[in-house]
Amino acid sequence: MKNLIFTAMGAVLLAGTAAAPAQISVGIGIAPACPYGYYDYAPYNCSPYGYYGPDWFNGGLFIGAGPWYHGRSGFYGHVDNRYDPRNGYNGPMPERGSRAFNHFQGNEARDGQGHTGQANHESSREHSAGAQRGSSSRHR
Repeated sequence: MKNLIFTAMGAVLLAGTAAAPAQISVGIGIAPACPYGYYDYAPYNCSPYGYYGPDWFNGGLFIGAGPWYHGRSGFYGHVDNRYDPRNGYNGPMPERGSRAFNHFQGNEARDGQGHTGQANHESSREHSAGAQRGSSSRHR
């Protein structure tokens, strides 16, 4: 009889438990601190001088790319994809504290998430960019 009672109590206790869904949290951390921004794809390495055009900077600060992009919706800014390792670039990468470029020659427009598209202006009409100062987690 005792076994029957314990078995019944065990069944009641097990029947009352519900499986809880697992919680998954993915942290992306802080944005890379690179003088001219970073590529919009993992592992988000620093991009070299001239990759991003001036429209990727606001008040001298890089507006971000990839998971740290916080620009306006519908934005497509010019990049010079000749400086992209996926297109064969294997030249020097920027040093921290490098001076800002002022002779940008963009040949492609991107939206901050790695998608190419059409910018609403020509790259030759862009203003001088500034270097990213510190972490790009500060966006305007």
